[in-house]
Amino acid sequence: MRRAGSLSMMLATMLATMFSSGLMMAAGRASAATRARGKSSDRPKTVFLQSPDNPLVALRIFLHVGAVDDPRGKQGLAALTAEMVGRGGTQARRYAEVLDALYPMAAHLRVYGDKESAVFEGTVHRDHLEAFADLIAQQLLTPRFDEEDFKRNRQDAADYVAKTLRGSADEDLGKQAMATLLFARHPYGTPSTGTVAGLSAITLEDVRQFYQAHYARDRLIVGVAGGYPDGFAERFAHRFEALPAAGTPLPALPPPPARKGNQVLIVEKEARADAISIGHAVDVSRADADFYPLAVARSYLGEHRTFSGLLMNELRGLRGLNYGDYAYVENFMQEGWSTFPLPNIPRRQQHFEIWLRPVPPQNSVFALRAALFHTDKLIREGIPAPAFAATKTFLMNYTNLWTQDVSRRLGYAIDAAITGKDIIRELQARLPAMKKADVDRAVRKHLSVSNLAIAIVSGNAAALQTQLTSGQPTPITYDTQGTPAEVLAKDRLIEKYPLGVGKGAVRVVKAEEMFER
Repeated sequence: MRRAGSLSMMLATMLATMFSSGLMMAAGRASAATRARGKSSDRPKTVFLQSPDNPLVALRIFLHVGAVDDPRGKQGLAALTAEMVGRGGTQARRYAEVLDALYPMAAHLRVYGDKESAVFEGTVHRDHLEAFADLIAQQLLTPRFDEEDFKRNRQDAADYVAKTLRGSADEDLGKQAMATLLFARHPYGTPSTGTVAGLSAITLEDVRQFYQAHYARDRLIVGVAGGYPDGFAERFAHRFEALPAAGTPLPALPPPPARKGNQVLIVEKEARADAISIGHAVDVSRADADFYPLAVARSYLGEHRTFSGLLMNELRGLRGLNYGDYAYVENFMQEGWSTFPLPNIPRRQQHFEIWLRPVPPQNSVFALRAALFHTDKLIREGIPAPAFAATKTFLMNYTNLWTQDVSRRLGYAIDAAITGKDIIRELQARLPAMKKADVDRAVRKHLSVSNLAIAIVSGNAAALQTQLTSGQPTPITYDTQGTPAEVLAKDRLIEKYPLGVGKGAVRVVKAEEMFER
């Protein structure tokens, strides 16, 4: 059974190698026309990546605007404004007419955002490029701000918070609850979509004023990639010179709140399994040298939805505890149904996170202990030499999959313009020379199993609180017989691993009380 992790790593690496070889060939045919401009106050920043042989063209408008800009009492205003711009009508068309115009192009305009970003992007065949570009420019530059669109988009946001997030999306609820605890009294601490009271307080006039104050060239990057004709990208970017040169300055952020000891937030709701998220702030980003050895440690613990990670193999592979177990060293959102990170969600403050997908209640505290046990072992003993070598090889190939289509290549090029570092190129350049000691040093410096924010969505908060604070062992319960002796021996260590959770460090909140204000 212990060979499962090695086999998964080998298969994933082989697949990544085959895909990345094709991607590198495609990149070799692409023009080296990537640039970030915008020194003139009259021009927005731009990122252009021309691939003449590609029949598709990706357009991407990035605005450094997000939930950090929400005024007090109106949480969700930035996200709602983005929805009104991207999923509303224009001065020339009602929203139904926008959708009708998109249909024959086989295209759509996707809108997403985060704490410090709003993204409008779409990909189209170059035969429809001019019409699609005109539509996107109209959405961004001449939004209709129709009352009907406002009611629909605000209701969609309110339903997501009150019904989806609190009602049926336990995994997302756990992740957001952890953020609420980790970033208490901080702009990152509430859902980007908003809160129940915040959304209720927002008016259509608030949306209009927010757009006028924040949609400006100093927060804008215009991206074009793929098989577009010469001169198109410049003409498209020129249209956004109609926006104001500067708007409301990006607000300063307070430091993440300090905490003493591990703190737990239990969100109580009807649930068949317990969703667990664990995290702490880290003072590291892609601009820092330590980020890259931490990326190796992250990959060793567990890339998102892959089978090569230690946590995935220990918790799911050997013990069948749950569906998946992953680690992150920066803000992560999943790209659609893929396994890959969503680009263009930068943050000025980052955090380390472990996500344990829902675990049967009788084993949830054991799973929590197991995650902390293995992270603590990594911090104390360092990454095992064979695993370090295998993880480097895997990561060298796997990261190439992040830019496997024209839209994602453009997204990562924009990220490089924002952060000053191209994460994929940096990893490709740094990994061959990276030493095990580099990873061990960065892990000891930046990761911890103390002073954690831990969130658990559970159907039995009282029993869980007792288990967390009693200090008593929490043995794993197996549904089948025949677990190998070496796994059982490790279980006996894990079940007693100290959680560092005092009696006053656990707070219980009903799900329906979350994200109210």
